[in-house]
Amino acid sequence: MILIVVKFPVRPERAEEWASLAAEYARAVNAEEGCLFFEWSRSIEEPDTWVCVEGFRDAAAGGAHTSTDAFRQFVEQAPDLVARQPQIIYVDAPDVSGWGPMGEISPRS
Repeated sequence: MILIVVKFPVRPERAEEWASLAAEYARAVNAEEGCLFFEWSRSIEEPDTWVCVEGFRDAAAGGAHTSTDAFRQFVEQAPDLVARQPQIIYVDAPDVSGWGPMGEISPRS
């Protein structure tokens, strides 16, 4: 599995445009064959920072993702909406296939 986490610092005055772009992009990426998951969150400490967490089946699926129209459109539009260059973490975890349960927390009855 390829795990990617990206922090996007968004210009506050462009927040509505970003939210629309982010939602559209998430729908497109989640529909890709090799996508295991794609989610957006917002930072509690920095509300103008959006965090993308995405997982792809393997490096080939990640590579296919970067050649989609959705990726090209996102990369074209995002520079007008971000305040600074996004920061990324990219991990190739070949023995991981997706989410697993967290052992320390379970719902109380």
